[in-house]
Amino acid sequence: MLRFLIIRVLSAIPILFVLSLVTFLIIQAPPGDYADSIATMLVNRGGASLEVAEQQAQAYRLAHGLNDPLPIQYFNWLWGIITRFDFGDSLYYNKPVSAVVLQRLPPTIMIALTCHLLATGIGITLGTIAATRQYSWIDTLFGVISFLGMTIPRFLLALIFIYILAFRLNVQEIGSFFSTKYGGAPWSWDKFVDLVRHVWPVIVIATFGGLAYNMRVMRGNLLDVLNSQYVETARAKGLSEGAVILKHAVPNAIHPLLAYQGVALPYMLTGEIEVAIVFGLATVGPAIVGSMGVGDVFVTSTFMLVLAATLIVGNIIADILLAVLDPRIRLGGAQE
Repeated sequence: MLRFLIIRVLSAIPILFVLSLVTFLIIQAPPGDYADSIATMLVNRGGASLEVAEQQAQAYRLAHGLNDPLPIQYFNWLWGIITRFDFGDSLYYNKPVSAVVLQRLPPTIMIALTCHLLATGIGITLGTIAATRQYSWIDTLFGVISFLGMTIPRFLLALIFIYILAFRLNVQEIGSFFSTKYGGAPWSWDKFVDLVRHVWPVIVIATFGGLAYNMRVMRGNLLDVLNSQYVETARAKGLSEGAVILKHAVPNAIHPLLAYQGVALPYMLTGEIEVAIVFGLATVGPAIVGSMGVGDVFVTSTFMLVLAATLIVGNIIADILLAVLDPRIRLGGAQE
């Protein structure tokens, strides 16, 4: 098992390197940089002429190495990550990128993990219920829910929620994690309840799509497994239907969903990011949009690299779960 895990971790290193390179080049592709944003702000505020603004922008480029060739900028950034775990300085936020990541990433991960656990648990449960009641009204209802969850864009759901909360229910302080009185207060049960009151729309919307997918896949897999010969044999031995389903059918039907866990967490992260942009929460999504808008490449590159790393970590976790559940996978990886 240890050999299997080491092989998976080592194989992820070159993938991360390639992803970092591709991400950096894509972000650098659009014309302009953060110095151009500075020049534009100076002119728009009326504090400088075009010539003076361009001179200040050029001085900023020289001071921060923005005039260096792209390969040098990339390798300086990558070398800082490898040797000092330094992701550079944010030009837009005027502080180290690591500080921006530590501020924005934990709430993003918290919401994404919550959505992932809810989507997996509820989706598998509803899929099992739908499969064991095939063609009933419950199966039809769950089918409609899964269809809506997989087709309705999350940003559209977010806009609908904001309209209902703001204009119909007169909910205040949308777009924040806490009410004003709890913003700087120490953690307590009341503060946790206040957090839930503010983030539940984001969790519901981001969970909906993953729940629908898990429910649909679990229903289809379980229906196939229930028609297998070993399930008929278990029934012929006199086992109750509940024991047949829970002990024999569900563990085998869940294999594809475990493999899907490799992309489930990144899927939930992108869902949270998409919804958080609409709600304006202080998470990764608005930070990516804001940094891309002004050409702050280090913040954008770092966040994209972190999202790529979650995809790799998710696949490693999925491999471990499958290896624990199915020894043939573990032995096959060790034989390689």
